[in-house]
Amino acid sequence: MAEIFIDSEFANYIRPLSDEEFEKLKESIKLEGIRDPLVVWNGFLIDGYHRYKIATELEIEFKTIEIDLPDKEAVKEWIIKNQLGRRNLTSQEASYYRGKLYESRKQDTYSHPKSGGNFYHRLEKTAEQIGKEYGVSEKTIRNDAEFSKSVDKVAEKVGKEAKNAILTGQINIPKKDVEIIIEIKEEAPEFIEPVLNGEITISKAVQETKRKKIIEKLNDIETVEAKAVEGVFDVIVIDPPWPMKKIELEVAPYEVEFDYPTMTIEEIKELKIPCADDCHVWLWTTQKYLPVAFQILQAWNLKYVCTFVWHKPGGYQPLELPQYNCEFALYAKKGNPKFVDFKDFKLCFDAPRGSHSEKPDFFYNLVRRVTAGRRLDMFNRRKIEGFETWGKEAVYE
Repeated sequence: MAEIFIDSEFANYIRPLSDEEFEKLKESIKLEGIRDPLVVWNGFLIDGYHRYKIATELEIEFKTIEIDLPDKEAVKEWIIKNQLGRRNLTSQEASYYRGKLYESRKQDTYSHPKSGGNFYHRLEKTAEQIGKEYGVSEKTIRNDAEFSKSVDKVAEKVGKEAKNAILTGQINIPKKDVEIIIEIKEEAPEFIEPVLNGEITISKAVQETKRKKIIEKLNDIETVEAKAVEGVFDVIVIDPPWPMKKIELEVAPYEVEFDYPTMTIEEIKELKIPCADDCHVWLWTTQKYLPVAFQILQAWNLKYVCTFVWHKPGGYQPLELPQYNCEFALYAKKGNPKFVDFKDFKLCFDAPRGSHSEKPDFFYNLVRRVTAGRRLDMFNRRKIEGFETWGKEAVYE
């Protein structure tokens, strides 16, 4: 047998076999031998890698056939087209090899920019020509090229096992999102092996990676004691961290639970509210916690007076229920506090929405205008002019 050389760059283009496929091929070779010759170029193997590996292991004779090609670029294109000619390619493999073919021909265009015709026109035609060859659109070919680059990047950063898992469809992930695997490797490497083994889905791994980052941040927050408050206040706005849960999604953007510390209802009831003898208090709540909010005011020994309503542009709409496009600020008091301005002082107001849980500037402007004295914003998630702050720092201000 002639000596055969392996070029790692050539080998990188060869379609991997699953363990099951490899064992079937091995059993077939044991029974029938290697019927088709291996293809070589200048002694380098370019087709028959798996058969060569089995033949070497089992010490089985094989034949070779030499192919005449001008250079390595021509060899790479031959290998790619040979892989595309296989009948059992997954859609991911077909996309990957079409992308590699496009990059190969594009590189040839760059190498010979003066070889007839307009350079950029010929570059544009490359995707169109390949698309016609394989029955897809020019746009698909360009997307294939981006996909192949991402897969190669994953192979470089994570390993060939990840590349094989993507191409064989073992990892179920949209083509445009494959580089998420790199993020998992860098931020939560313990999830990579379970993903590659099919023990967890890529979406679950992304969720757990996000959850891990949030927990790390929250642990840092928990080590910092809530800011100490000295004295009492004449005006208090409270937006407690209600024990809400976010609906987790196993599709982009792979949502996980809220990224700030929450409290139980009992913990909220046990809060010590630093009220002056005469104190205005606004307690923010939503539809879900509106009934219990009245109980909380009683637990704080405050007298309920009325409810301010923030009319929002849009909101969450539960299944078979109206849209929840408002929030409530229950106004209560201790003692007999006085308002200092009654002009345009209404219970209902319209105001735009901000980021999650952020209360509108309109409300704070209103409170500043109609009250006097020392003001406190409890559990604030951003700095508000004219208010002191209290509560554990939120992850996102």
